Amino acid sequence: MVIYVAMAFWSGVGLAFNARLALMLARALSPTGALMTLIALVSGSLWGKPTWGTYWVWDARLTSELILLFLYLGFMTLHAAIEDERRADRAAALIALVGVVNVPIIYFSVKWWNTLHQSASITLTRAPTIATPMLLGMMIMALAFWAYAIAVVLARTRLIILERDAESSWVRSLWSAS
Repeated sequence: MVIYVAMAFWSGVGLAFNARLALMLARALSPTGALMTLIALVSGSLWGKPTWGTYWVWDARLTSELILLFLYLGFMTLHAAIEDERRADRAAALIALVGVVNVPIIYFSVKWWNTLHQSASITLTRAPTIATPMLLGMMIMALAFWAYAIAVVLARTRLIILERDAESSWVRSLWSAS
């Protein structure tokens, strides 16, 4: 969800200030966000089978998370469908900005509707309600996922810049120097 908010933020900056780099960052965030969302859905389904007795229910949180995956896929598909990069950036940015409405729905769905999901085990206002070994493992994995996401997004942004400016003299000089 945070990756989608970042994607919408950079899309908004790109549209408001006509900033190419911001729109490239939004584009670079989308595959990583889609992958993380897919991992959340699949691992949640695997966890849900022994816990709830089924892999999938049309629960508010699960359904809105699935919609988030479709938003990521729609963003990437629309961008790939338009040949002109600048037009593709702007069109995909609109999807990101409209779709960001789904993020609070995902987050608050447990509080708003009677769902299968429990409330948050970790909050800023009270002590965690999960065992310390589970908390440590979760924190280590969260840091690992963030490190992966940041590294991949920066590498992908670099590639997008090089692809778009492939015919420019500065990119050609990079290739001739190596």
